[in-house]
Formats: sequence, C-alpha cells, structure tokens
Amino acid sequence: MQRLMKSLRSLPFPAGKILRTPLVVRREYSSEIPDPVELSFDSYTGENPETSPPLLTYHGLFGSKQNWRGISKALVRKVSRKVYAIDVRNHGESPHSSVHNSKAMSEDLRLFMEQRSHPNAACMGHSMGGRSMMYFARKYPELVERLIVVDISPISVPRSTGEMTEIFDAMVSLDLSPSMSMSEGRKIAREKLLKATEDETVDFIMLNLRKNPDTGAFSWACNAHVLREFLTRFDKYQSNLEELPPYTGPTTFICGTRSPYMRREQWPQIQKMFPNSEIHWLDAGHLVHFEKPQEFLTIVSEFLNRTD
Repeated sequence: MQRLMKSLRSLPFPAGKILRTPLVVRREYSSEIPDPVELSFDSYTGENPETSPPLLTYHGLFGSKQNWRGISKALVRKVSRKVYAIDVRNHGESPHSSVHNSKAMSEDLRLFMEQRSHPNAACMGHSMGGRSMMYFARKYPELVERLIVVDISPISVPRSTGEMTEIFDAMVSLDLSPSMSMSEGRKIAREKLLKATEDETVDFIMLNLRKNPDTGAFSWACNAHVLREFLTRFDKYQSNLEELPPYTGPTTFICGTRSPYMRREQWPQIQKMFPNSEIHWLDAGHLVHFEKPQEFLTIVSEFLNRTD
C-alpha cells in the first residue's frame, strides 16, 4: 500500500478543476436487470478546449472513483477531453442495489450519458469495471467512441469464487463495537481479512471501512452482502457476452506481466470479440495503473489522442 500511495503522489497533478457530486439517495431493486441508478462521480477538466468526447472510468471490485483521481488529473493535461471518475453501483458513494452484474452496470452508464447529453464517450475500466465496459461497448457500440480495458480478460478470472467468498464472509461477519476507535476497528478488521487473502488485497479492501461520526457504527462503503450473493454469477460473464456482436471500435488492453488476470494465450480469442484491438504489457501486477502510472498515462493519452 505504501508503494501504491507513493506512485499516486508521483503523478504530475495539474491545477485542474474538480466537480464533486453530492451523495445520492439509495434505492433498492429486486429484478435481475433493475432500473438504472444515478451514479456518484468526480469530473475533471483541464486547460485545453474539450474537442473530443469525454472519458468515463469504472473502477474494480472494492474500489471507488478515488482510484482514478491521480490518473484523471494527469490525463486532462494531456487530452482534450473531460474525464469522469465514477463510483459503480454498490461501491463508494453510489447507490446500493440488490443487483450487481455487468448488464446492470451498463444500464447505469447509459443513463449517466443520457442525463449529460453525451452522444458517445471513450470508456475505460479496470478489472470488474473493465468487464462492465466491455459489455457496454458490445451492447451499445454507438455510445462508445473507443475502449480501454485495464488488466482483465473477457474470458476468465483467476480468483476462485471460493476464495472470494471467504473474503466476503470475513467482511459481512465483522462485528465491531461502536465504542472502538477507528484505529482499533481497522486492526481487528485487517487481522480477520488476512485469514482470507494476502496483504495487498487486504490493504485495498480496508479503504472501504467507515465509522459513523454520530453513532460510532462501523460499516463497509461497498455493499458486501450483495456482492457476495452475486459472486457465483461472475462466471457467467462470457456466456452473457457471447449473446452480443463484437465491438469493432478502437480498443486497447493494458495488462500487467505479473498479473494472472490476462493470459497471453487468450489473445487470439479476445481479438475475435474486439477485432480492432491491441494489447500493451507493463511490468506490473493487477494494479497496473498504480504501479506504472507514467507508462500507463503515456499509453492512454496517446490512444485517446489518435484520430482513428
């Protein structure tokens, strides 16, 4: 985590403007594909005129729009686009819903664009967010000007649902007294999570722990109960994607050589789904945009600045 924060601090933050949205009202839905929810977001604008469609970013599981803060602030200095860093449903400050899948997250994004009168946009997603953006591009290709997928394959994921279930079990069973301090609560939560997964993942999950300043109650920013329920359906992603035609727009994958989330032998099959695609490999793990921020920024900005 120290390495992650050091990488973020090293980014060339410009004096861009940030617009923060208020916390929206939480609503519950029960159907498999619910009505879309209104997503919380930060928007970033730079000094350059915005002559190209905006860039919309989706984070990964356990993440939030804050994961894209440094990258977004640096990007608006290099591209003529507005950048939206978005909290996906059941994460961060976006509404909690009883449904969590790529179909639902695609509908959220469609509503987001419709409300802001954006006819199309560049879309970038990491891990879970990358899978949602791939689904969105294939379902609504007319809305996606170009696509950036960060360290995730549309074919398979390396983590077993068993391991992930252990992580969520640790999260939902956590029982912390309101009388505890935040530091005491964090210590107990971290020790419990370490029984389910490794240090780096625990550090990332711990960014979700919250303590109500009025009641002292602890909670998770992400909707751990619902995310756990939908774990077993993550494996159905490829079959759902196969129902849709290939996305033929410009596409780039940015993956870590030390990450198990993209396998080189899958690339020919992926190119059939995204025939106008390329892949870049960086010497990094799964959090490629944190571990290699400068190289990542160069690839993304050059891709966004192309005229193809």
